[in-house]
Amino acid sequence: MIIALYVILAIIAVIILLAVIAPKSYNVSRSVVINKSIAEVFNYLKYIKNQDDWSPWKKKDPDMKQTFTGTDGEVGFISRWEGNKDVGVGEQELTGITENSSVESQLRFYKPWKSQSDAYITTREIDANTTEVVWGFTGVNKPPSNIFFLFFNMDKAVGKDFEEGLSDLKLILESK
Repeated sequence: MIIALYVILAIIAVIILLAVIAPKSYNVSRSVVINKSIAEVFNYLKYIKNQDDWSPWKKKDPDMKQTFTGTDGEVGFISRWEGNKDVGVGEQELTGITENSSVESQLRFYKPWKSQSDAYITTREIDANTTEVVWGFTGVNKPPSNIFFLFFNMDKAVGKDFEEGLSDLKLILESK
């Protein structure tokens, strides 16, 4: 009986230790340079519905159900989706727009697991016909679920999707 108690206490201690050393937050981003003016790039990016043309997640489930609330391109617009296991169920709410600078949104995932992240797309003028776009998201890993991130590299997993999406975005905008 005493041995079982020590084993249980050891397991609890390991879980607490892992929760303490595991990452408490994440920030994943990628960038691309697009040969278009900042005004053209930003005007396309501020509309969430345009993400359907370049988002890697739309490719993973082209038949996902989507509903929209509000006016696209304005703070408060919400895009909801329900898709296959690759995209899950969630919503994206447009929370901030700074003209020719940034589009901010909150991502709320409900399935396959519940989480919330702050997403952003920033634009920076390199010259009159060249714009850098940075796409990323940040969030908090709450204990004890943050232990999962000791074994899962968010930057590597999601970063690959960001690179694919930005590559498609570049192709779309430069072909206009």
